[in-house]
Amino acid sequence: MNQDLSIVSLILNASWVVQAVVALLVGVSIASWAAIFRKIIALKKVQKLNDEFDREFWSGTSLNDLFAGAAQNAKHSGPMERIFASGMREYQKLRERRIVDAGTLLDGARRAMRASYQRELDAIEANLAFLATVGSVSPYVGLFGTVWGIMHAFTGLAALEQVTLATVAPGIAEALVATAIGLFAAIPAVVAYNRFSHDIDRIANRLETFIEEFSNILQRNLGAQSPSGH
Repeated sequence: MNQDLSIVSLILNASWVVQAVVALLVGVSIASWAAIFRKIIALKKVQKLNDEFDREFWSGTSLNDLFAGAAQNAKHSGPMERIFASGMREYQKLRERRIVDAGTLLDGARRAMRASYQRELDAIEANLAFLATVGSVSPYVGLFGTVWGIMHAFTGLAALEQVTLATVAPGIAEALVATAIGLFAAIPAVVAYNRFSHDIDRIANRLETFIEEFSNILQRNLGAQSPSGH
């Protein structure tokens, strides 16, 4: 009854399959936490850059000045500013080709912004699939380790003439550690995935709203024949 039932001792005394499962889950957990912290930093940066450009956009600065600033700041701009630059670039290219039809100009700018929007969203959603996979698969990997450990424990007990709780408990405890670590890896990944999905949906809605607002501004400017300001 004096067996050491600490987690470290249980893992060290477990079968090699259980140890391999535990090592895999610990590695996956570390990778998921690294992805979580990177995503937190990345989303905060995206929101900050979007806020800064949104304030500048509605401050009364002309579209040409905003576009010039976006071109100079291309490497450090946020998604909203890059979407604006894509739309404005296409708009100006069409005008340089002597296209005067308002519908053609507006559709070209809108298509460019939608393409840029999709690229930005794909970049923002990076690593979400990994977190979803960790959250859904880790419990089953841990359960596999537990089932294997229990089978190994009962196989070892078959040679004993007398089986007591003291002889059964260590083997069962060693096996259950795999499930516990599987849940430890999965729960933070699921919570982070749900939180990030919510934040990304809000960012996506904001970018879509900006595309519509900027399209309306271009449409008004085309109607007034004044593409240089808003």
